[in-house]
Amino acid sequence: MELLERADALATLDGLLASPGGAIALVAGEAGAGKSTLVGAFAATAGARVLWGSCDPLLTPRALGPVHDIARQVGGVLAERLSALHTAAEAERRDAVFDALLDELTDSRPGRRTVMVVEDAHWADGATLDLIAYLGRRLTRHPALLVLTLRDDEVGAEHPLHAVLAGLPRPVVRRLPLPALSTDAVAELARRAGRAPGGLYQATGGNPLLVTEVLAATGPGVPPTVRDLVLARLAALSPPAREVAALVSVVPSRAEPYLLDGHPSAAVQECLDRGVLVPVGNTVAFRHELLGRAVRESLSPVHRVALHAAVLARLTPRADVDAARLVHHAHHADDPLAVLHWAPVAAQRASRAGAHRQAADHYSVALPHAAGLPAPRRAELLEAYATAAYLAGLAAQALDARRAALALREAEGDPLRIGENLRWVSRLCWWTGDSPAARTAGTRAVQVLESATPGRQLAMAYSNMSQLLMLADDNGRAIEWGDRARKLARRLGDVETEAHALVNVGSARLQSGDVAGIIELERGHALAVAHHLDDHAARALVNLATMSLDWHRIGPAAEALDRALRFTTTRDLDGYARHLLGYRSRLRLTTGDWAGARADAERALTGTAQPGGSLVPALVALGLLDARRGEATTGEHLDKAARWAAHSRELQFVVPVAAALAERHWLAGEPAPAVPELSRAHRLAVDAGQPWYAGELAYWLWRVGEPFGDTGALASPYRRLIEGDWAGAAEEWHQLGCPYSRAEALACGDDPAAAEALRILDGLGAIAVARRIRAELRGRGMARVPRGPRPATAAHPTGLTARQREVLALLAEGLSNAEIAARLSLSARTVGHHVSAVLDKLAVPSRGQAAAAARRQGLVRPT
Repeated sequence: MELLERADALATLDGLLASPGGAIALVAGEAGAGKSTLVGAFAATAGARVLWGSCDPLLTPRALGPVHDIARQVGGVLAERLSALHTAAEAERRDAVFDALLDELTDSRPGRRTVMVVEDAHWADGATLDLIAYLGRRLTRHPALLVLTLRDDEVGAEHPLHAVLAGLPRPVVRRLPLPALSTDAVAELARRAGRAPGGLYQATGGNPLLVTEVLAATGPGVPPTVRDLVLARLAALSPPAREVAALVSVVPSRAEPYLLDGHPSAAVQECLDRGVLVPVGNTVAFRHELLGRAVRESLSPVHRVALHAAVLARLTPRADVDAARLVHHAHHADDPLAVLHWAPVAAQRASRAGAHRQAADHYSVALPHAAGLPAPRRAELLEAYATAAYLAGLAAQALDARRAALALREAEGDPLRIGENLRWVSRLCWWTGDSPAARTAGTRAVQVLESATPGRQLAMAYSNMSQLLMLADDNGRAIEWGDRARKLARRLGDVETEAHALVNVGSARLQSGDVAGIIELERGHALAVAHHLDDHAARALVNLATMSLDWHRIGPAAEALDRALRFTTTRDLDGYARHLLGYRSRLRLTTGDWAGARADAERALTGTAQPGGSLVPALVALGLLDARRGEATTGEHLDKAARWAAHSRELQFVVPVAAALAERHWLAGEPAPAVPELSRAHRLAVDAGQPWYAGELAYWLWRVGEPFGDTGALASPYRRLIEGDWAGAAEEWHQLGCPYSRAEALACGDDPAAAEALRILDGLGAIAVARRIRAELRGRGMARVPRGPRPATAAHPTGLTARQREVLALLAEGLSNAEIAARLSLSARTVGHHVSAVLDKLAVPSRGQAAAAARRQGLVRPT
């Protein structure tokens, strides 16, 4: 049948395939919009090699499910490398799999183009999302087409697919939305089917699948729901055919022939002939998952359980079946023994593929059935779940599981396992924001393990103490404990602890201002990567990035943050990634990219609740943005950050929060409430020997007229400003690329400097700060305080005028200055001035980045 109202989408796909470079097509629409039908029609006429992979609605998605589908098509190197992921020796060779798939996708033989289709990307596991990001960054250089189908109505604000799509290179991405059919199209389909169109559009909403099903139904009238329609069609089948349809309904996506063994072939054919099922290669499936769901939900619970059990029995003996499928059917068959057997297998395979969230989900399916297991086996399951949950950023859940495992191990009386769990409890207490409890558990772990024969557990407990001391800015003792851990680890041949301790020692050195720590962090990272220790490798990069920013090494910090984010996101290390996004938000706030800062901070705070200090940087960034721009908020971001910082008692959280609260109180004209915490945090920063922390806090104490001691412990720009050299301080901030701090220094200078400070603040959109500075300038007698932007402009979050907003919207559409000029009846020179002003106010260097910033901040409609 001709695809009505889809010609433009088909033409776009044809054009993308014919383009000289690579491209990504996002075919999006609601369930039943015809995404698969469109892609199938395109593939049938494209004249290209098409590789098909699907994401399935399993209880827990199978890791790299689409790649397994494609590997079965192409075999060769891809299949070999994919199977290697299931072996311990090749546990972390996921990059090799990605490279092999890229080779398949970009085969450069003359006249050969390849299309890779990933259906239902909204059901993708973490590793598949990483694959999409990996391919997306490389398709700019390779002539291949990646087609993703997704239900945009099922991709909510917290869906991880958003972050992946946002990170794809915009020049190669085309979104193809598939709207509902028009009333005219629905009427035309009814005419072709010899049916009256009355009420058809109202009943189906123009959904192509529903329209097709209604028109295929026999009998008078329009069934009110798909469920009624499907059941009416089932009622016309023979009992054997109905049983085939029922069985296929409990199999996600499609059913292989061996699952239908024992069912008459005539019954299968009847389902196909009546249009209840359709052939998909050598398998059968419902035309759409909605139809299968309608059948499945019509079955009694007892019937559903029996069907899942039958499918499980067919799948279990086969070596080529993904363990995630077995877990799915075992769970729905209410088969605890099968769940306990297959869930750990599926979890281990998911972990090896870097899909830690899926691994944790598999273990969580097994845990409710573990009550009858022997205590050691139950403890093992809890420990495995805790590790997977920790890597997936679920620290609170991981801590609960570790504590439960610890209780079981204490009942056994095995000091090695008790000590190891205590060390993990220590780590997870820190992640969830309870530093005192972390130190208590860490100390107890050492005590327990020192009572037994020294082993790797004791070495790691020493290293954990080093880490806790480093986090508490006790750098000298951190290095001592780290060296003790490394000495024992080398004697035992324990590479994991050696890498862990090396990261701690390097971090302690760098934190105390010794750049030699960078060398040790890079060594620790390389050692961890070589032995597939993702957690330790990630921590090395995280500490390198965050400490570089703490010491205002702006350029190196930007590079290190991007590097660390790439590493953590491609390995599904969500806890680290969200912490890093908060730090990058802080960097962008510092360097004037306030739109980017807000986007990063909001992204960091999107997702599962993450207790502890790891999200403090994002909370502080949002709190400062709201305060500086005079947003009418409750201040909840800073208040929440303050609670976590007080609980953690660590400078990395305490200092930014104290400074941010001081700025908020200063803007409100009531600085006194901030002074006690400012003074306490300043003393801690001076004692720790961190001049940038000490300088920022001393600046605020000086600003509100409070004593702070000697300026010798302060970083240079803060010291120069406090000592009266505002011009020198402003120049240092300018050289560092920190416009807001430069404005703070200039505001303390003469009238021309203060006017320049106001220009910077107005450009950043710091409405509340500029208002306070203007009031201070009037108070000190400045004759002509420069006016601020007009109210309509000031109300805009970026300070853009109405005309500049018009220019930005057209710029984001890709129009040139001449085209914008023609559209707005302006001269090209005037448009050029407006574009320059837009770039300045958004604090971005290029038109492309201005468009990206505008989309992130919601200033223009998304494309």
